[in-house]
Amino acid sequence: MTMAPSGRGPVLLVDHRNLEFTQRGGPSGGASVARAVSNEVSPAMGIGFARWEGAEVAWTLLYDEVIFVIEGCFELRANGELYRVEPGQLLWIPEGTELVYGGHALFGYVVHPGDWKQRHGLA
Repeated sequence: MTMAPSGRGPVLLVDHRNLEFTQRGGPSGGASVARAVSNEVSPAMGIGFARWEGAEVAWTLLYDEVIFVIEGCFELRANGELYRVEPGQLLWIPEGTELVYGGHALFGYVVHPGDWKQRHGLA
């Protein structure tokens, strides 16, 4: 008996070393981000990697976000708290949070919805 596939597309394996990172912060440090899964693959989730090298970037989230650290120590300031996130730890950050990203780390991120730029007229 042959079963029909349950997914809508292929499983993707993404290696951060094969992605093109774009600069997001500086000059008092570096920050670069690479989207790993495009909106064409999943408009529901934005998924990627980032390298933070001392930059501080202030932002108010227009989406829910999860950050999981792979190497180094990522820092996040929000709601009067400083969070130091190390490998094997993650943060869940709700939409609307005013924050400052910082630290020295390689980390992955997931945002929902993935098409937040289009929803907010920024694309």
